[in-house]
Amino acid sequence: MEWIAKALEKVRKRKPLVQNITNFVVMNTTANALLALGASPVMAHAKDELEDMLRIADSLVVNIGTLDEHWISSMEKAVKVASEMKKPIILDPVGAGATKLRTETALKLLEIGSITILRGNFGEIASLLGEHGKTRGVDSAAYEKDKAKELAFIAAKEFNTVVAVTGPVDYVSDGREVYAIYNGHEMLRRVTGTGCMVTAITGAFAAVEEPLRAAVSALVVFGIAAEKAYEEAKYPGSFHVKLYDWLYRIDGELINERAKVRKVEP
Repeated sequence: MEWIAKALEKVRKRKPLVQNITNFVVMNTTANALLALGASPVMAHAKDELEDMLRIADSLVVNIGTLDEHWISSMEKAVKVASEMKKPIILDPVGAGATKLRTETALKLLEIGSITILRGNFGEIASLLGEHGKTRGVDSAAYEKDKAKELAFIAAKEFNTVVAVTGPVDYVSDGREVYAIYNGHEMLRRVTGTGCMVTAITGAFAAVEEPLRAAVSALVVFGIAAEKAYEEAKYPGSFHVKLYDWLYRIDGELINERAKVRKVEP
């Protein structure tokens, strides 16, 4: 699928400005991931500057990892304004299903704005569809391969957006087509914020590519970078550093050589 490599070329040529309203845990991590890839990050959540910032941003990433009433209010305004400006919006429903607040906040954001891509783990997406007891904090406590594919397809139709369900195999659907992505490495689970990183770089791809291809491209590129990082670093700390290195080093030749993605039946 050569369009994945071309999507990365577009990111590096355009250097999209990705506005992030994200959590305290990953601000530095996600900003560095975007920079390494070739995009530009801005971390801005103050309500008074949202309109000005969104005017110059190429996409908006909303991550509900550390919520309070002020952040929720800013997220709601940002999604509303970005929708009016027709900017791509990526929502990461971190921990949805773990608490009522997280689930309701994510559902409200889906309701009030035109979310372009919803990216979450198995438990988070399941909880948004009304299935309970499968999320443990920010981790997905359960993963069922066949069910993950079904979740992506059903959630895409339910929320009228592109949905990416990430796990050992990632599934992306727009409610018509489903892609399975087999790239990645289990070491990603040993470093905090890697799900948030791939959501952030999805924002970069969404600025230059249509939503379904943007989500697939982001997951393939991130997965290959993780595989290469593990080849050079077998422990979480050094793996984290190498992950940045490979987000910077990955190119079209490597993508075409290592991409493991295929279209599957819904």
